Amino acid sequence: MRWGKELKLRPLVRNLVHAVAFTSLLFAAALALAQSATAQQASSHFAPGGATVPRRSAEYEAVQKSLAQGWNTWDTNSVLTQVLLPDGLAIHVGLKDNSTINGDSFLQSALIGRFGKDAEVVTPIEHAWDGSHTDLRLAWRGHTIRVRTGVSGRDIAIEISPEPGTGSAGHTTADTFLPVTLVVWVDYLWNRPGKVTRTKGVIEANSPAGKVPIYCTCVSPDSDLSDPPINIPVGGPYFTVDLVKPVGINTGRARTEVETAMQTVRAGSYRGEFATNQVSRQVLDAIETTLGWDTIYEPEKQRVVSPVSRVWSVGWGGYVLFDWDNFFAATLASIGDKNLAYANALEILREETPQGFVPNYARAGGWKSSDRSEPPVGAITVLGLYRKFHDRWFLRDAYAPLLRWNIWWSQHRDTDGYLAWGSDADNQPANLDDHSRGTKQGAEYESGLDNSPMYDDAVYNPQTHLFEMADVGLMSLYIADCDALAQIADELGKTEDAKQIRARAEMYRKSLATLWDAKTGMFLNKDLHTDQFSHRLSPTNFYPLMAKAATPEQAHRMLEEHLKNPNEFWGEWVIPSIARNDPAFKDQDYWRGRIWGPMNFLVYLGLENYADKATRDAFAQKSYDLFLKEWRAHGHVHENYNAVLGTGDDVTSSDRFYHWGALLGYIDYLDLQTPGTDVRH
Repeated sequence: MRWGKELKLRPLVRNLVHAVAFTSLLFAAALALAQSATAQQASSHFAPGGATVPRRSAEYEAVQKSLAQGWNTWDTNSVLTQVLLPDGLAIHVGLKDNSTINGDSFLQSALIGRFGKDAEVVTPIEHAWDGSHTDLRLAWRGHTIRVRTGVSGRDIAIEISPEPGTGSAGHTTADTFLPVTLVVWVDYLWNRPGKVTRTKGVIEANSPAGKVPIYCTCVSPDSDLSDPPINIPVGGPYFTVDLVKPVGINTGRARTEVETAMQTVRAGSYRGEFATNQVSRQVLDAIETTLGWDTIYEPEKQRVVSPVSRVWSVGWGGYVLFDWDNFFAATLASIGDKNLAYANALEILREETPQGFVPNYARAGGWKSSDRSEPPVGAITVLGLYRKFHDRWFLRDAYAPLLRWNIWWSQHRDTDGYLAWGSDADNQPANLDDHSRGTKQGAEYESGLDNSPMYDDAVYNPQTHLFEMADVGLMSLYIADCDALAQIADELGKTEDAKQIRARAEMYRKSLATLWDAKTGMFLNKDLHTDQFSHRLSPTNFYPLMAKAATPEQAHRMLEEHLKNPNEFWGEWVIPSIARNDPAFKDQDYWRGRIWGPMNFLVYLGLENYADKATRDAFAQKSYDLFLKEWRAHGHVHENYNAVLGTGDDVTSSDRFYHWGALLGYIDYLDLQTPGTDVRH
């Protein structure tokens, strides 16, 4: 027994079954790991610093090449910067405030959702998947401007217009003493070769890719007058002008008026597809806009990818990818950009650790969590994308890391036939910047539910590196992962792999069945130290529905007695991350009672397997209403929402533009794909 004398004995028969099954699985797993390690070594190369980076397949290389083209908001540091790829040519927009004595300030970069008394307030309006047009409103120190862009081939037009309104300083532009000064400067990013010079009224950029002239309607291209020097911290040639009327910046040819290459009608076949399915246009636009603004070019590994938000990426040194977050980003992107969906799924898989698991995080500088993973939602994501787009190369690219990860869970997170969250302090290379490794907090981070009340009393065993708790959510997600991965193996003709994967699923499905508590009418986490059920309920207790691990009778009780119970999970805003009658619900602090898009999404996948149409529709409608509440008001897509107030703005621990919040809208899209669903909204 793993836990020694303190652990109560399990029923003997069940333990013998697990022992026999697990021994055979370990042999197969060891063989598979050895084979996959050899394959990985043969298909990898070494990056600067000694890090091993898997080679891209020819098909995926073409995907990344297709994505990394043209003008877009590629630079993670500012939504006001437009970059031309592959050149690396950047046009930056900044503002200099001249309105107060001893208080002048220069806004060199802007992000959506930044907090702080004097922070800019950016309202995203539109962002096409391919960057062909963008639109935002920015309020800062009493000034409000509108910035719109339009792209035609390698040419871009940027329109910057002053608007009356209220900025973060709380006063209108009429109150300011002097207008804000617009500063537009040009340079090359990421050590891309190129030279930028200002000649008369033109800024010329020259690189091996060719010459790009940049013009401003604020100055004639033939003028001998240069802008007066200004005290601003920029390193490239610039245009400056007091923003008292609209100003146009464009490449290609000089213009005397503010003209743009804006596209008035959006292209894309997915628009027509969704129109026939009667999906809310607001949700579609919101998802496209969210993924558009959150997608960047990441220069360290030369890739297009969608980190959770720019605020998070800047805070983590340039980018940060989280395990399940990026898989959800892939699902969201699938509504309009297949290549971006593929990139988000494959890039997080390509961050695989030497131990064979997808890390909790991977961030700038090559750091990643060597001690812990995060919830296994990769195979269900990959299978969903394959069913939509039918590209077998994508399955081939994703399969090996998914298989290694699947095996890793059973080898490193099994405790007496159950699965538990953990944190392996001894894994190398060590993530030395992360003090949670090998601690209870590290195990909580692996769950993705950083401060969930479910784990308040959980015991972390530093010898086994595991919680002494059988976790319903983890086991359900793992079973669903096995089921999806087995179908992928079938598709690829890997019959023996599929057999072993299904054996693992069946073993844990039987273990999960022992966590059903007939008295409560729910699958419950179990303390493996005391052999007692935990009666703290969260949405993860519904995940057996997603894994198809509940009987129809069990599912009925789970839905009627718990999900639709207003004392636990039902209400105007659904569903809270801990039951409403739990003492921690009142905290409304991160995973202590707030509503999270990924939880709603995973529970909805379970409802698709068991719930009646009325229940599914009501759940989808409530998710939709919550999402659109602050999207309509502020353009916010929150990391999490208050389960009492239905807002995300009540705390600073809810990022205002975190892409997985859009899953609340995506649920409605899924629900409206169901045959016979009535038009809503």
